[in-house]
Amino acid sequence: MRKFTKSNKFLRKVKEVIPLASQTFSKSHLVYVDGAAPMFITHAKGSHVWDIDGHEYVDMINGLLPIILGYQYPAVDNAIKKQLDKGIVFSLPSPLEYELAQLITKHIPGAEMVRFGKTGSDVTSAAVRLARAVTGREHVAVGGYHGWHDWYIGSTTRYLGVPEAVRKLTHKFAYNDISSLEKIFKQHKNEVAAVILEPMNTDFPADNYLQKVKNLAHKHGALLIFDEMITGFRFDLGGAQKLFGVIPDLACFGKSIANGMPLSVLVGKKKYMEKVNDIFFSGSYLGETLSLAAAIATIKEIERKGVIEKVRRKGEYLQEHTRRLIADTGLGDVIRLTGHPSWQLFLFSEGYGYKPLEIKTYIQQEILQAGFLWSGSHNMSYAHSKEDLDGILAAYKKVFTKLKRLLITKQLRQNLAGKPISDVFKVR
Repeated sequence: MRKFTKSNKFLRKVKEVIPLASQTFSKSHLVYVDGAAPMFITHAKGSHVWDIDGHEYVDMINGLLPIILGYQYPAVDNAIKKQLDKGIVFSLPSPLEYELAQLITKHIPGAEMVRFGKTGSDVTSAAVRLARAVTGREHVAVGGYHGWHDWYIGSTTRYLGVPEAVRKLTHKFAYNDISSLEKIFKQHKNEVAAVILEPMNTDFPADNYLQKVKNLAHKHGALLIFDEMITGFRFDLGGAQKLFGVIPDLACFGKSIANGMPLSVLVGKKKYMEKVNDIFFSGSYLGETLSLAAAIATIKEIERKGVIEKVRRKGEYLQEHTRRLIADTGLGDVIRLTGHPSWQLFLFSEGYGYKPLEIKTYIQQEILQAGFLWSGSHNMSYAHSKEDLDGILAAYKKVFTKLKRLLITKQLRQNLAGKPISDVFKVR
């Protein structure tokens, strides 16, 4: 049995000085089974991480998707070290900004101009501000998750602190349901500045959905923005826009672009991007050189090694065999594995008298004990080995078999090691 004595003790100390004991909701104790999960990682290499109790895990989370090549990837780390000897932040722009911009415009179809940020929230917020400046309108239609800033988070259950006037400007629509977007345009005629959406999340676009969204946005004078934080540099070097052949007016990238270094990118058509000269999107660290060097090295490594295709194939193998195990153990009524092979999500349904999060909690606690860091997804990495994948499949076989028995015998709750995990908020 893996015990988490140091982790639990340290968590209590950290809570005294850091709200939530984490800088990120999705990395916090809220999404891990209480008392029966690691809370802090000390180091990582390749596809493996180690917690403060000394336990080793195969990481299926990968920093919430920034790690595409693997931890301590030599080509990227060496680029960072080389740049460190030259300087981190300068008093004028670095030539690295142009070098990276050239790489980005080479691969992303809709990238005629480029602007850098540090987080996904930076560039989605900049894109919305830019769309408002271009159109002279204020309302925004949103599909998916787009960061922590007021304009978006006010539309979720985490809206505390967001002015009501701001909340009224953001409207949600459902993915693959064009009628839900049409409804927003009817209710707010000539008021919508932009439609921003994740071009793919849990499901593939169906029935030419993305093109329909583009046509509808343009019909009503709104800009189309793709939030490609996850799809970009993971599903395709050119993002979902290249994969599905639908080019937005603006797009936002991040996560996998720099293999863990903080960098995000706003790209788009030149006629819109030139307006960035007039809006205020600026920051002392937006041209920080270590992240730029890391991104250049990451993209070049992805090009040289055929990383996207290899990650996809690994994901397909894991996805296919996991789905087979779910079917073989008769759990298809409560567990579904969906998404692109490079980023797969488990969806849980109520069944046998148990809530979805109770079922997820049990699987998490058992998979952690088997040596896999897991929070309900397969965030694939180039570093994942066949041994890693076969290992988690063997763990799933045991866990799913036991889970089915506990569901049937109504003994699941008695076998939970702690309080069930919680959803931070539901957007997908």
